[in-house]
This record gives sequence, structure tokens and C-alpha cells, in this order.
Amino acid sequence: MAIIRPFRALRPTPGNAAGVAAVPYDVVNTEEARALAEDNPLSFLHVSRAEIDLPPDTDIHADAVYAKALDAFTTLRREAPLVEDAEPALYFYRLVMGSHAQTGLAACYSVDEYEGDLIKKHERTRRDKEDDRTRHITTLRAQTGPVFLTYRASSAVDQVAARATACPPLFDFTAPDGVRHTVWPITGADLDAVVQAFAALPCLYIADGHHRAASAARTRKALADQGQTSEEANCFYAVAFPDNQTQILPYNRVVRDLAGLTPEAFLAEVKRRFPVTGGTPSPRRRGEVTMYLEGTWYALTLNAGGAAAGSSAISTLDVSLLQENLLAPVLKTADPRTDKRIDFVGGIRGTGELERLVNQGKAAVAFSMFATGVDELMQIADAGEIMPPKSTWFEPKLRDGLLSHLI
Repeated sequence: MAIIRPFRALRPTPGNAAGVAAVPYDVVNTEEARALAEDNPLSFLHVSRAEIDLPPDTDIHADAVYAKALDAFTTLRREAPLVEDAEPALYFYRLVMGSHAQTGLAACYSVDEYEGDLIKKHERTRRDKEDDRTRHITTLRAQTGPVFLTYRASSAVDQVAARATACPPLFDFTAPDGVRHTVWPITGADLDAVVQAFAALPCLYIADGHHRAASAARTRKALADQGQTSEEANCFYAVAFPDNQTQILPYNRVVRDLAGLTPEAFLAEVKRRFPVTGGTPSPRRRGEVTMYLEGTWYALTLNAGGAAAGSSAISTLDVSLLQENLLAPVLKTADPRTDKRIDFVGGIRGTGELERLVNQGKAAVAFSMFATGVDELMQIADAGEIMPPKSTWFEPKLRDGLLSHLI
């Protein structure tokens, strides 16, 4: 079952929601965050990336950064203002990007279920990133950035969503990137109905936000160790979307050099390993990747012979096949987690970014991937396996600061 709890959200007033809402803390670096928030004192980036209001050489993990985050949070609560809902509620949160729309349930989800793998994972977390968000949560005593969950679509949830989203919304605005964000509160009979519908789900899956979820669990333990037990710390703020609405974009690869090979020798080695034809910037199907080299696109068939008997779900992923059969043995990028010669480009930037990097000499070759499917993510999580790094890029992104969970 999937346990969900309503919560008294700390949120901006409707008129200030667009100004407060900010991109997730981990999709921008310090310079990008500073530029986005520069002319907007209400931007939640002043809280989630507080180093932007300190000297440029400040260590992002310095004590002063967390102190500044608390100061900014306190100021924003007073001046935006941020208000706490009088009664606990759940919220439907719709994202619309172009022709794509997805509606998720914003709620408090169970830390116990996270730790017991009823909320399934597909990604390893890094200790330093966990340390950062754990300290951020414990300093603010608030979870301000949602975890992005997914689940196998439920007609019972869909029915409640259809009713609730026919009512006037709490928030409705279009962000500077063109994504529309609409939020509806759920109370009364619809709240009870959606709680029961989620209770019938066998499990949930983390799509994006593994570090936020891990940090919520660590926060609960840290508070308990300090004798500050809190019922609210037993859960974490997340938005869960049905799998048939969740959108994954490609996560493309660029490599800075050809490991000592000439372009001609490298292309000959590629042709020795894969069927190669003339290509377009975007692959047409799973099992195909397109490669940009010396101003030309090529299409590579990654697994012309089909999957071997007994193959694991991970080994048949396009990103795995490319890594094991070309990037590692030919381009010598043995560990994509640590090798600085390889970089990853989110699909939201388009294939034009791949061409630009190669044409400007910032990369020697680029690979345009077919997007990993939600079904593949779930299959791997069900098997208790870990996906290769940079396998999925979820769009559109939820915004920080619209709904915060006080603990």
C-alpha cells in the first residue's frame, strides 16, 4: 500500500506564487541561480541556493550558507508573505509544457515506506549531496523541494483528479520557461477518496529526487538522535504522477576527445562494432543512437542481434549498450560517474546543443539517445537494481517554494 498524509502547506499567496516559485536547487549552478534571482527578491532560490547572496568565493557547504538560507526563509515568510494553511490538505499539481500535461498528487509520503523499499529507488545517492540537503532541512525545519514520484496509473485516482481539477485553482501561472503550473487543494470527501485510492497501490517509484528522499530519512534520524521527535518528520513532501503521464526526455552524451584516434579511424571502429547508416539528429526507436562526428549525423543500431537470453534489464538499456560496447572500450570512458572527459546533456536542450559543442571544438563526438521509458525504470526498480548514471531526464520540472512541509 502507499500511505499518504495531508499536510498544512506553507505557501505563497496566489498573487505572489509566480514570483516565489523557483527551479529545483539542483538543476542550476550558483551562477545560473544568481542570475535567475538577481532582480527578484521573492525568488525561492534565495532560500534553496543561499550562497547566491554571499561573496562569490563562498564554499557552498559553509556554515554561513545554511545560516543565510534560514535568514532568507524567515524573511520570505514575513515579506512575501508565506502563509500556512489552517487545515491539512492534499493538492493536485498540474504541469503543462507545450502539448504535454501531467497531474500529480502533492502530499506527505511515508519515510517508513521509503526505508522499507515500498517506495522504490533506481539511483545511488552521494553522501555529500545528502549531507547538504539534510542540513538544509534541519536548519529550516522544512522540506521545501518536492520529491518526484511515479506509480502505475490508477483509475480511482484519475476520477478524483478529474473532479478536483474542475474547480477553481489555488495557483495558476506560467513560469518564464513557458511551463504552466496549476495547483488545486483537496479536502473533504475527495481527500478521503484519494487516500483510499493510494492505499490500494502496491508501491511507488522515485522518478527524480533520490537525494531529497534520502535526506528526509536522515533528517528524521538526526532529530530523533537530538531528542526532537516530530510526527511530521515521519513523512516527506513529494508529488506523485501516474506513469502514463510521466515524461522522460533523452539524456545525451558528449566526449571531449577520441582517445587518440583520428575521426576516420574512430568511425571505422564504430562501423566494425555496429550497423551504421546515415542518421538524423534524433534516434527513431529504442536500440538506436545517433552520433554526430565531423559535422555529420550517423545512426547506430546498438543491439542488432536482439537481447541475449537471461539479460538483465540494465544490460539492455541503450545507455548501457553504448557505454559497454563503445564508450568504455573505444573512447576509454570506463567510469562515466568520474571520468571528466564525458559530459551529459539533458534532452531539454535539444540536439542543437550537441552540434554546437562539437562544432565549437568543446567535444569531439556527441551521442543523441532515445529516451529511457518509464516502464524500463519501473522494471529496474522492481528488480532492486540501479540504473547507470544520467539515464533519465524528467521534464517538466516541479517548482520549489510553492508548497513547503514544515517539520
